[in-house]
Amino acid sequence: MSQKLENAKRLYMEGIRDGNAREAVTKYTGDRYTQHSAGVRDGVEGFVEFFEPFLARNPVRDVRVVRAFEDGQYAFVHVFQSLNHGESTWVTMDLFDTDSNDKIIEHWDVISEYVDKTVSGHSMISGPSEVTDVDSTQKNKALVRQFLVDVLQNGNLEKIGAYISTESYTQHSPKVAGGIDGTVAFITARAEQGGAIRYEEVFKVIGQGNFVVSLSKVSMGEKNMAVFDVFRLANGRIVEHWDAIEEIAPAEEWVNSGKF
Repeated sequence: MSQKLENAKRLYMEGIRDGNAREAVTKYTGDRYTQHSAGVRDGVEGFVEFFEPFLARNPVRDVRVVRAFEDGQYAFVHVFQSLNHGESTWVTMDLFDTDSNDKIIEHWDVISEYVDKTVSGHSMISGPSEVTDVDSTQKNKALVRQFLVDVLQNGNLEKIGAYISTESYTQHSPKVAGGIDGTVAFITARAEQGGAIRYEEVFKVIGQGNFVVSLSKVSMGEKNMAVFDVFRLANGRIVEHWDAIEEIAPAEEWVNSGKF
């Protein structure tokens, strides 16, 4: 594990789980800390301003990093949080940009409520986490980016089998059934019900080996959402998927430059 990924994990674990917000954000961020998390201002003081009251409201914090990847200057973590003995539970996906000293200088996140019972029967956080096939990183990133553009942006749903395995596709998105047919059925039903899904902009695609992560602005009917997708690939196809989805607040409510 690189120092940049270690710093990202430590910011979470020391700053949020262990409650040392100021110490952690000071230790693990660089000369600037540009923030895209809803409600959090830029810089060290913005982090402290948000998290010290959060820590006081939530004295019992079970925080677990379930997946972590890196790609060049970027580090990504997939996190489960249970607050106050399960009073609220969340899945968070976070992307960090780092400087030449591996210190964090920018942060994006998407937060979803953890759902116990999913349509597919697979939990929002279960499944493989080990990075393998590192020699396939660039090929896997290219396939995922083309899938996002071809199928989810341009609407060519009939081409989905060129990207997702028709033999084995494990789904962790809470409202989507398993298998490639479950994904097709979900996208089709949303369109028929007036909530068509369209990936308006793909802002980031990073990858490490068999895992690829994307951050996108997605319209779902009249709502604009920030969406992280995590894909696991094998033999040149997508075989597993996790996501986190958060509605983008109106611009007048932003305290930073926005989700992207």
